[in-house]
Amino acid sequence: MGIIGSVKESLVKILVQGDFSEYLDDRNMHCTARLADMLSQFSGDLQKHYPNNSSSDNGFLMDEIKVLEECKSVGLPNFLPRSAFLAIFIKHIEGIQSRPVDFMRETWEYIDGILSSVISKHSDSFPQIQQSIRRAGRNLICKMKERSVNRVIEMVETEKQTDYTCNPEYISSWNKNIAQQGSFIKSVKDGRDACDLPEFGTVKISHLRVHGDLLQQAFDLKMRITAYWTIVLLRIVDNVALHLRFSVINLVDKEMEKDIVAEMVGTDGNGEILRMLVESPAVASKREKLKNSIKLLKESKDVLAAIVDQNSV
Repeated sequence: MGIIGSVKESLVKILVQGDFSEYLDDRNMHCTARLADMLSQFSGDLQKHYPNNSSSDNGFLMDEIKVLEECKSVGLPNFLPRSAFLAIFIKHIEGIQSRPVDFMRETWEYIDGILSSVISKHSDSFPQIQQSIRRAGRNLICKMKERSVNRVIEMVETEKQTDYTCNPEYISSWNKNIAQQGSFIKSVKDGRDACDLPEFGTVKISHLRVHGDLLQQAFDLKMRITAYWTIVLLRIVDNVALHLRFSVINLVDKEMEKDIVAEMVGTDGNGEILRMLVESPAVASKREKLKNSIKLLKESKDVLAAIVDQNSV
């Protein structure tokens, strides 16, 4: 219990409070800073993998035009089909859905190394139970990692099911970008080869002249996806960060002590400590042989005593 208490105190300092006075020269143990670095890199990777200002390899707006052509129906021509929006958005989500899972696994592997180091430091004088405590810690980390992976998978699946935000930045961004629609379409109709858009830079447009009937819808769809995609990426990063922080605090405050004690003592007293006290088969066999030898010697002593008494008479 003393070891567990010391481990918990150290983990509170380095994982929650950001106090690394115990490990001044070991940057790997400055956990709050390293977790912040990992989260920042994760956010950057999301932006890099599917940035909201990327153009299709097929050409600017061609993905949107192809989807709109497949979503045509009998109805008014100036309504943007929601199915077209979802088709493109879900394709983007599927392109990044493995990154949050990979990030959670990498993060918990890092925390596993931290926990193992702290346990080793505080149990060096007790090698008999060090491995058992470390094994209990690894089992706990595996459980927490599985829980976090399932949570981020659920986050991504939720994004695929419902397109929604109350963030006013969505409308603001869309209004800003859609204001360029008139000049963009005019540039295409005037036969220009390229056009400057604030959100996308200089884009080639010569390939769009044959798609004039869908240009307005395709441009609108692109701007909606762009505005919403930025919010979705930020929302995923925020939710992952909040879940990670909650899980780390929960690990230190509740899960660790409970799980390690359960592993070492057991709910019915049949835990690791009791198993450690059980003799090995070789020692048990040797003990049984010694007991038999003692019994035989006692019997021999009694026989000899009887013979001596008989001779004395």
